[in-house]
Amino acid sequence: MLKDFTLITLADDDEDDRLLFTDAFDELKINTVVNTFNNGQLLMDHLNNPESVLPHIIFLDLNMPIKNGMECLAEIKQNDRFKDIAIAIYSTSSSEEDVENTFVLGANVYIKKPSDFNTLKEVLNDVVTVNWQYYTSGLNKDNFLLRL
Repeated sequence: MLKDFTLITLADDDEDDRLLFTDAFDELKINTVVNTFNNGQLLMDHLNNPESVLPHIIFLDLNMPIKNGMECLAEIKQNDRFKDIAIAIYSTSSSEEDVENTFVLGANVYIKKPSDFNTLKEVLNDVVTVNWQYYTSGLNKDNFLLRL
């Protein structure tokens, strides 16, 4: 069994985005285990299974079938069992409304999906190496949207 690793979960319906995401973590020098789900319902089924090991960070796409990222975020934040999980919104949308709504619902960071692989690796490295318990104590909307 791996020790001292960060368990990462991605919920995203786009197969190419899931592949790029896992490839980026394969290239980073961070000890991670990455699980992916292609819709929000599968993610929530996994999280709600008492046998599941909970991730340290969940990356949530907003636009997914069956259950979207906003619905997942709301459910996660309503369950005290998930209180220590950092939530990174990971979306192609950069609308002010989406940023505002996810901030209000309690996400830790909002990431607009990068358009190139090297930027993706840089963003993922930054998100995974942040101590979210410390960082979110001073969270405000100015540092919520991750810009590179």
